[in-house]
Amino acid sequence: MKILGISSGTKNGSNDSMCKEALMAAKNMGAEVEFIRLLDLDIKYCTGCISCVMALFSGKGNLCVLKDDFDWLLDKMLDADGIIVTTPIFEKGAPGIFQTLTDRFGPRMDRGNNVVATKIAEKTGGKLPDPRILKDKVISYIGIGGSDWTTRIECDHAMHALTPAWTIIDNQKFSWSKTIILDDEKVAIVHQIGKNLVEAAKDIENAQYKGEAGVCPHCHSRNFYLDETSTHAICCLCGIEGDMTIDEDKVVFKFPEQQLKHAHNTLSGKFMHVDDIKRNEENNMTLKKTDEYKARVENYKNFISASVPNNN
Repeated sequence: MKILGISSGTKNGSNDSMCKEALMAAKNMGAEVEFIRLLDLDIKYCTGCISCVMALFSGKGNLCVLKDDFDWLLDKMLDADGIIVTTPIFEKGAPGIFQTLTDRFGPRMDRGNNVVATKIAEKTGGKLPDPRILKDKVISYIGIGGSDWTTRIECDHAMHALTPAWTIIDNQKFSWSKTIILDDEKVAIVHQIGKNLVEAAKDIENAQYKGEAGVCPHCHSRNFYLDETSTHAICCLCGIEGDMTIDEDKVVFKFPEQQLKHAHNTLSGKFMHVDDIKRNEENNMTLKKTDEYKARVENYKNFISASVPNNN
């Protein structure tokens, strides 16, 4: 049993400490533990070059053109049975370093993409994606904020797990918690998160979410894109569409059952997304070859050049 802890906070600060608290609980239950700080690593921004997608769908395996510490980190994550992530809360959500991690997962780590790519490689004799990407995994997130500006962090966390379709066990946020290490009640909650993760990792096939129910009955998100002219709502996380209603003085999100097959954290929803991307990219490739497209690009190119700092 391997449990990996990843902190995206300052060295020896609240995030490092709470990540280690959860790891202590895991170790007490017999797990092998390892701790990584994101800020110790060189992880470059995703440029959106889509080379990873092109590699996957042409039978060349799971590749990225950027050369940094990401593949080392990814190998650690894929090798773990469970992962605990702690993040400081910046402007209500996750910090840039965590968002970069999520971006680098992107289409490269999408389970639907890798299922399709595996079938392509098997048919063509190409390079198979890492089979560990297709394995179920459990993960828990802890967000630590210094005020009550914390309303986006859980959705940011869950977006990371959505790509590989990992099972979230806990997704906890702590407001007003700069000195959380002195709050015994909150430390106890973190300790329990570590225990919950180990128990879930023992039986991943039956692992279940242990956090608060949230508003979306499917993914537990509290964040929605609302239509100002109706009750129509779209879950910002899983993408399910339905309506907001008031039931017994509380907000309830209701949706047709057939929407579940469209959910972004399900294989059926991911396969639909793969088909959408395929059609869109094929259309884009056709349009980019036209004289009109080339002329418009040239017009913008010649209009102005990007400013850069003068370092002389």
